[in-house]
Amino acid sequence: MNPYQWVWQYARHSRWQITLASLLIIVNALGVVAVPLLGGIIVDVVINQRHLNLLLPLLAGMVGITLIRTVMRYCYIILWERVGQNSLYDIRHDLFTKLQSLDYPFFNSVTNGDIMARLTGDTDAIRHFLCWVTYNTAECVLWFLTAVIVMGWLNWQLMLALIILTPIIAWLTTRMSTEAHTVFFDIRQSFAHLNAMVEENISGNRIVRAFAREDYEIEKFQQLNHDYKEKNMASAAVSRRYLPTLDFLASLLSVIVLLLGSILVINHQMSLGQLVSFNGFLWMLNQPMRMSGWLINDIQRFSAATIKIRSMLNTQPTIITTKSQQVVPIRGAVQFQHVDFAFPDTPQVNALLDINFTVEPGQTLGILGETGSGKTTLMNLTARFYDPTNGRILIDGRDIQQWSAQDLRNQITIVTQDLFLFSDTITDNINYGNHDASIPFIREMAAIADANNFIDQMPDGYDTVVGERGVGLSGGQKQRISLTRALVKDPRILILDDTTSALDMETEATIQQRLKTITKNKTVFIIASRISSLRHADHIIVLRHGEIIEQGNHESLLAQNGYYAETYRRQLGLIKDAKGDE
Repeated sequence: MNPYQWVWQYARHSRWQITLASLLIIVNALGVVAVPLLGGIIVDVVINQRHLNLLLPLLAGMVGITLIRTVMRYCYIILWERVGQNSLYDIRHDLFTKLQSLDYPFFNSVTNGDIMARLTGDTDAIRHFLCWVTYNTAECVLWFLTAVIVMGWLNWQLMLALIILTPIIAWLTTRMSTEAHTVFFDIRQSFAHLNAMVEENISGNRIVRAFAREDYEIEKFQQLNHDYKEKNMASAAVSRRYLPTLDFLASLLSVIVLLLGSILVINHQMSLGQLVSFNGFLWMLNQPMRMSGWLINDIQRFSAATIKIRSMLNTQPTIITTKSQQVVPIRGAVQFQHVDFAFPDTPQVNALLDINFTVEPGQTLGILGETGSGKTTLMNLTARFYDPTNGRILIDGRDIQQWSAQDLRNQITIVTQDLFLFSDTITDNINYGNHDASIPFIREMAAIADANNFIDQMPDGYDTVVGERGVGLSGGQKQRISLTRALVKDPRILILDDTTSALDMETEATIQQRLKTITKNKTVFIIASRISSLRHADHIIVLRHGEIIEQGNHESLLAQNGYYAETYRRQLGLIKDAKGDE
């Protein structure tokens, strides 16, 4: 499917606007013919033959036709703008809907800046094509064909002299089109990289300032900015090579008409009025020739933009998240059977290897391990953000791949390490997963997460608007709001990934004690680096390099005198280093 067929899928919803606009363009092109012909009649009949009584009617006709053409042109420009905006609305909707369906592998490989470039710059190139390039191309084609026919009728010899230049212009525009396509694709790529860098810099502005790396970031931006400028200069170079020649050939038409036309008038092979009419039609040849280069550039820009957008729209998620008609409630039994997992971009390296464990509804599983041991990956598999490479994961005795991912995630909540709060009120952040939650219930869950006190002390309490990503809140405050959000959703499986790492030991202990009152019927996974957060779990597994090296409850793991026991003693201050020297 070429870019024009693809964009027609969106534009066809505005068929009546396109049809009406096309008719107006045709009528307008025919109206263009009348004015030069009337001008020729004025010269031959009014001036040469002295029929002065016809001057005012002919002038009134020229003015009237020009006014009608102006109104018609205004109308079809507005219609094409509406077609473009309607199509762009649908394209943006499809792009955003597609983004919601794509899963982790896509976002791991595509930068936010690249995505934003597609949603802004690329879509605007499509809007420009639909709103401006389409009707200008139609105008130029109709003007050119109409001019050729009418000018040939006026004097075919002079018309043939002008048409000789057409093959040269066609060859130049073809060459320009070929070179421009590659250049505009490079521009889109460079713009995406520049956009990604700026987006990343804005998101990480605190880190930049903390490390005093402003000069480094400016230099990095300068390099990408320079690359973007050079890509645009390459585009300008293509225009420089071809547009002056096209303009010269278009201007040459006037010279040919004046020279040959004068000879034909002198030899009485055409009248002066016909020459005036012929010269009046000249712009209908001249304008399309001048516009051809610019239109080719815009068409290639459109083509390059559709490549990026269609690529995103054609991307298929590895996990389908369709919602079933009837949600099947889960009890919360989770079983891993010989599960292996490798990330799609590194299939040769196992992030998890031969994972086996079972958690029953109402039980709590604690997970301990070094950084990079696969703890978070394990939880991502439980929520089916990925599917295992080998082995099976069972939810309530049923293979996880037989469950609707959407239904599963509606009943599973993860409080991630990467805390994210929307730029909205605290209430709207908390009830994000459960918009029907009542204020008393929200406050009850906030009390369990030890968030009530500091929220009430904020300027507008629960109606306080937090900054993007929770700017203005401490790490502990963001963790407690995130935990409240998870509890308000009231999931069957609750996954806490280092949820209390930013809290002091006393606050953490208070929250854990309160959590016991509402998690009796929930399956809870706790990932933590503090054993104090895990010691009361029904079952604990210890991960190292993606494998379970120890498992059991707190007492049995201490008795094994392995990694868990060593970590416990170190956190109590009984040993000072990995060798165990007291």
